[in-house]
Amino acid sequence: MIAPPRLRPGDAVSIVAPSGPFDRATFERGLAVVSSMGFTPRFDDRIFSRWRYLAGPDEARRALWEEAVADPETTALWCARGGYGATRLLGSLSLRTLVSRPKLLVGFSDVTALHAAVNARGLRSLHGPVVTQLSGQPPEVLDRLRRALLSAQPPAPLAALPARRLVPGTATGLLFGGNLAVFSRLAGTPYLPSLSGAVLLLEDVGERPYRIDRMWTHLRAAGAFDGLRGVAVGDLVRCEEPEGDYSALDVVEDLCRELGVPAAAGFPVGHGNVNHPVPLGARVRLDAEAGTLDFLEGAVA
Repeated sequence: MIAPPRLRPGDAVSIVAPSGPFDRATFERGLAVVSSMGFTPRFDDRIFSRWRYLAGPDEARRALWEEAVADPETTALWCARGGYGATRLLGSLSLRTLVSRPKLLVGFSDVTALHAAVNARGLRSLHGPVVTQLSGQPPEVLDRLRRALLSAQPPAPLAALPARRLVPGTATGLLFGGNLAVFSRLAGTPYLPSLSGAVLLLEDVGERPYRIDRMWTHLRAAGAFDGLRGVAVGDLVRCEEPEGDYSALDVVEDLCRELGVPAAAGFPVGHGNVNHPVPLGARVRLDAEAGTLDFLEGAVA
């Protein structure tokens, strides 16, 4: 896997909006956090466009993405928000340009589609807070995020809190995944990275247990889990069945047991109040018994 160059203090970063529209005030607070980390956010006012549930028409979002990729003065592509819309752009983005002149992609949720696409083409990325989420993150997340951007050293191990062992064992491999709903929609497309020999990270929000089962079953039927070595489960926010006598995690546990690979849940990654950054396309070691994810590589070079 190719690791993009690390950022340096004072570097300019491109803020992009490939998905949904966002709140201006929350965005401004996020920009202040980016600046406080020692970086200079750069964006075009066209990212404030709105078209239905998107941050502007496809052609406008695509143009801004391509301009950011081509900008020789910026070192990262930091997404303003998730929502929906990134998958609409995949077929027309020049992803090879980003791989040949690597910049670090940062974001989560709907950005999972972009992570998967660049990971499938051999480029590492950083699953972490979008700009509009930054001002609500605790200091330990922001410190970990800054370190991930500036240093090629592997991040400190991430502990599941509270840890829940789903299937005992350990697994080592490249880490891929993100939001399950978005990741599962890529099955059958050229944008899904191979999970053979990999560890899958998954998280979600607002998906009832039967939908999680359906998405998981779709991926398994498509052969996406062939050769998968382990599963690390992040936040499952508002994913419970109303008045159900089982939890979303109970369903995920059953699915992991059927698959028979080491799996643990409780990692503070995703749509919860704490969203720790993790490098995708980097080698990790999952210890399901201990509930830890050890990073053997960082996101940047």
